[in-house]
Amino acid sequence: MNLKTLKIAIPTSGLAKRMRPQTWSKPKPLVGVAGKAAIDHLLDSFRTLPVGLDVEYIIIVGPGLGEEQIPAYITEHYPDLKVDYVLQPKMLGQSDAFYNAREFLTGPVITIFADTLIETDLSFLANEQMDGVAWVQPVADARRFGVAELNSDNHISRIIEKPDTNDNTLVVVGCYFFREGEALVSAFEEQFRLEKKHQDEYYLADAINIMIERGAKMRIQKVDVWLDTGTIEAILETNQYLLEHGCENAADTNGPDVRVLHPVFIHPDAKIKESTIGPHVSIAANCIISDSMIENSILEEGVEVKRAFLKGSFIGRSAHVEGRSSKDSPLTLNVGDDSTVLFK
Repeated sequence: MNLKTLKIAIPTSGLAKRMRPQTWSKPKPLVGVAGKAAIDHLLDSFRTLPVGLDVEYIIIVGPGLGEEQIPAYITEHYPDLKVDYVLQPKMLGQSDAFYNAREFLTGPVITIFADTLIETDLSFLANEQMDGVAWVQPVADARRFGVAELNSDNHISRIIEKPDTNDNTLVVVGCYFFREGEALVSAFEEQFRLEKKHQDEYYLADAINIMIERGAKMRIQKVDVWLDTGTIEAILETNQYLLEHGCENAADTNGPDVRVLHPVFIHPDAKIKESTIGPHVSIAANCIISDSMIENSILEEGVEVKRAFLKGSFIGRSAHVEGRSSKDSPLTLNVGDDSTVLFK
């Protein structure tokens, strides 16, 4: 196969309950990490696609926040990107999300979950001959993930969700390539007919297993780096990795008596005085920080922090945090947008 066109389908329509309170006011892909929105880093994952490829994105949004905010964000920040938007009106799972976009899933397709960030060379897709590819990464304990089981030909025999044992550590990271999107859509229809679902949701793994049972040949491809933005804990770990690998902006000082412990991202519009920032801190535009210590934390746009020691915290847009003293014990906070937290 000589790849000339490619569709990239991204479902963003989940409720993101594990990211609350941040996702009460914005969809998960727009949550900040390492100086950008999570979706910016996701789109960066495709920088290594074959040169000259005609790429079209299909972004599946949910009603409400996603439907309102994601198209506006993409239009503002990526005006030249070719994007189709599809609404998933009811949260019936991954396969249902993709099936709502079936009119666009023709020819070669990549599917990737919105909270999956990978670093890997994708240029091999220019001449990929298999029916499908699943990106994987070995982990120490795979039992809370899905794994790829291989046959004697080293092809995927099935995808197993949350295996009972840890014999197989090849975790599927949430990114797949399909040579023919039409075959994937047909597998969805069979999955729905057979009612293959878990807790009222249809999972992509079951559709992939149907394709394999029908004779599709799929192989694995290991990723170099796999990052997650699906929980507050995970996004802080991702923030740390990204700052250590190219996303810091090397700010030294931002005002009188400011100490910076690298790596950090400090937006040029942030105002900081009499504070220690870092390591592993991201501070967005228009933040105001005074007499504080901030470590391993993310502060989104417009946050104000006074007299506080924050560690392992996520502070949403335009929130206000005021402690008693930066010399107090560290605070670990998850504060939603437009909220106020005062310690007296």
